Amino acid sequence: MSPTTTERRESAPDMGTRVLVDRLWPRGVSKERAAIDVWLKDITPSDELRSWYHQDRSGARHDTFVDRYRTELDDPAHTEAVDRLAGIVRAGGPVTLITAVKDVADSHVPVLVDHLQHVMKRT
Repeated sequence: MSPTTTERRESAPDMGTRVLVDRLWPRGVSKERAAIDVWLKDITPSDELRSWYHQDRSGARHDTFVDRYRTELDDPAHTEAVDRLAGIVRAGGPVTLITAVKDVADSHVPVLVDHLQHVMKRT
C-alpha cells in the first residue's frame, strides 16, 4: 500500500494525490486554491449519522459512532467510493486525505483509514 497521510486542509502539504474526504466543501476556499485532485463526499458518514454524532460534543457517542460508520462503509452507497479510494492508493505514490474537521482524531477519518487498510488487505 502506498503511503497515506491525513491532514487538515489548512496544514496539508502538496503531497501526491490529494483526496477530500468531507461531505461539504471547506468554507471560503476556492477549488483552485484547495488543489484537490478527488472529492469523495460519498465516503463520509451519512447526514443522519453526522448530525447525531455532533449533537453531543462530550465524546460519549464516539464508540457508537465508530461502529455505525463502519457499518455504513460496507453498504452499497459507500462501497463505490471506498473502492475508488482503494484504487487511488493501489495506483502508487503518496495519497493525502484532506479534511477540514478541527479534531481529526475524533472524526470519521481514522475510521475510514482503518477500513481502507482492511479493504486493501482483503484484495
